[in-house]
Amino acid sequence: MSLDHNEIKNIVEEIVKKIAVDNYATKSASTGLNTGKVLGKGIFSNMEDAVNAAYYAQKDLIKLSVEKRKEIITEIRKIMLENAEKLSVEAIKETGIGRVKDRLLKTLLSINKTPGVEDIQSKVYTGDKGMTLEEYAPYGLIGAITPTTNPVESIINNSISMISAGNSVVFNTHPRAKNVSRKTIELINEAIISVGGPNNTVTTVAEPTIETGTFMMKHPKVKLITVTGGPGVVKAAFACGKKVIAAGPGNPPVVVDETADIKQAAKDIVDGASFDNNVLCIAEKEIIAVKEIYRELIDEMQKHGAVLVSSDVVAKLAQVALLPDGRVNSALVGKDAKFILSQIDMHVGDDIRLIMCETDRNHPFAVEELLMPIIPVIRADNVDEAIEMAYELEHNFFHTAMMHSKNVENLHKMARKSNVSIFVKNAPSYAGLGFNGEGVTTFTIASPTGEGITTAKTFTRMRRCVLAGYFRIV
Repeated sequence: MSLDHNEIKNIVEEIVKKIAVDNYATKSASTGLNTGKVLGKGIFSNMEDAVNAAYYAQKDLIKLSVEKRKEIITEIRKIMLENAEKLSVEAIKETGIGRVKDRLLKTLLSINKTPGVEDIQSKVYTGDKGMTLEEYAPYGLIGAITPTTNPVESIINNSISMISAGNSVVFNTHPRAKNVSRKTIELINEAIISVGGPNNTVTTVAEPTIETGTFMMKHPKVKLITVTGGPGVVKAAFACGKKVIAAGPGNPPVVVDETADIKQAAKDIVDGASFDNNVLCIAEKEIIAVKEIYRELIDEMQKHGAVLVSSDVVAKLAQVALLPDGRVNSALVGKDAKFILSQIDMHVGDDIRLIMCETDRNHPFAVEELLMPIIPVIRADNVDEAIEMAYELEHNFFHTAMMHSKNVENLHKMARKSNVSIFVKNAPSYAGLGFNGEGVTTFTIASPTGEGITTAKTFTRMRRCVLAGYFRIV
């Protein structure tokens, strides 16, 4: 039997691929780990293997039809829904961050409201001079850094978006969430394989470190870097000289003016600021209330699970929530309000979800993003002063801000001044992620690089195809 040129070419490509992906024992241990081994579906012992496996998986993924890609995304959602509760519990057990009920809601949000292939519909323009087609093409292999605060949600969200766009992804997960991250990635690969998709479309290393992350970001086969993390890793990503989609820090303020529905505002702020113990980057981090309604707002918030502490207690909290050099004490990030107060021998019931502190605008609790259920309340003389304070405390991160008001002019002024990626009006902060609010969700809010809410379309290149003189029917 004779083979034509294309058949021979395909056979050679398969052999090369097998050598590159499967011959782990002979690979370079470039990341400082031992010889490469497969430790699970998509799990490797060194980053070189994880990169290569995902790189070649994308070559197979892009050969599949769009309908098959839709089927893959549907199966990922199905498998993730079946394991959502288990993964949520494991995430909190491993990281010590958050609340199980809220973590499950976040996981379900990432599964159900991350848009898929429908986000990258092509556009066609026709006219007297012919037809132009614009379509969204994948980058290829994406390198992604994920945080300890939202490990499962970020992996699910990124995977659905990136695979929908035709990319594969190699993750460097947070070391303090490596086990639950690994389990999530294995389940995603199982879902993909079960409907005929390529193995290793999503990969990682079993022991992620700063070194494996740096190696991954600099690898020539990684065409795009996506970072969901702090300013240090964002800076490292920019230093690689590649396109970066970065979710940076936030310090979201919430302004309450004299026209607001104070009862509703109080409940919304407690719900948003205490959700998963304030680890969401969009959560209310400081309250600026005008003097007319300042005391009423505090009183109403205490009806919904917030406790107001004295100035003496605020001073004690600062000693445990902040390190001597002023940095946030990571050991208390995402802990329950009850636990945090117990560190200063103050004991409250399980119904207390948020700690309120009356401070000025210069207090570290207002200036720093704590990622704890501690929120400063700051008095403003009027709405203009409140908006100005909110602008200063947001630090030009262009991330998120909230406002409670019935005055359209005030809402307009706040929106124009803050110029953030997400502006939530008269609702808890999480409405900005589509939770009890309209719109899609994301766990990578790219404020430093300007993309804002990231979806499948974010992880594509725009490609234009022009045909002159034809296909204008009428």
